[in-house]
Amino acid sequence: MSTTTPLRQRMIEDMKLRGFSPGTIRQYTYHIEQFARYFHLSPAKLDLEAVRQFELHLLVEKKLSPESVNQFVSAAKFLYLQTLEMPWNDTDFPRAKRPHKLPAVLSQEEIVRFFENVPSLKYRAALMLCYGAGLRVGEAVRLKTSHIDSHRMLIHVEQGKGHKDRYVMLSPCPLDLLRTYWRAARPTGDYLFPSWRTNTHLRENSLRSACQDACRQAGIRKKVTVHTLRHSFATHLLEAGADLRVIQVLLGHSSIDTTTRYVHISPLTVARTKSPLDSAIIPKPKR
Repeated sequence: MSTTTPLRQRMIEDMKLRGFSPGTIRQYTYHIEQFARYFHLSPAKLDLEAVRQFELHLLVEKKLSPESVNQFVSAAKFLYLQTLEMPWNDTDFPRAKRPHKLPAVLSQEEIVRFFENVPSLKYRAALMLCYGAGLRVGEAVRLKTSHIDSHRMLIHVEQGKGHKDRYVMLSPCPLDLLRTYWRAARPTGDYLFPSWRTNTHLRENSLRSACQDACRQAGIRKKVTVHTLRHSFATHLLEAGADLRVIQVLLGHSSIDTTTRYVHISPLTVARTKSPLDSAIIPKPKR
């Protein structure tokens, strides 16, 4: 599917109609282009067996991660079920199985060390909102000054993942840091964390790099990303006794099933759970 075909254009239009982000549109069109080039045919002339063969090619020969392979599967499913309207089902597009790994979570002590090693006020404030309010990296960098409601102690997350708005808490600690940052930086324009480019926000990769640098300086050896701060936010809330449905709303999860994975992440929750052996009356061994 070349860059000028009507099929490519129709697929892009279908994705725009459904509110797909520009990043997702780029990923999906890239995967379908690679699929077409592999067989030297238009995807309209290919079938489910071709999808299966290309998935195996990506997994076995190209040795791509299951996540990358599943991106192709999602793109192919959209193309055939939505754009081409083929009489197939979701089950006709099996996904590569991903190994079940628990994401890293920072302890409270590691959180303190982490923020002590973020020298920039701008980056520290943005990263603190990722931990203190559970924001995604994209949500943090796109925050606008008008989104901060210091009177009600709320942050308005506008058009987060899935094009959904939500409110999250603004606790005193990040608010104090935001005020210090504001007095020092005096950011102009709409964005709370502007880029050096006019009318643009801080880039996500810049925040990711600041996160990695802070981890190295703090001597944290866990595999940490900005998203780790969001995981830690949810896990620490759970450990403090917060209701799972409240955590669901704060994180912006559509399904409670997505939020329940934090039950499996929290080692403190596991440690606090009593074994049935504690209630059993077992005679002491005779000496």
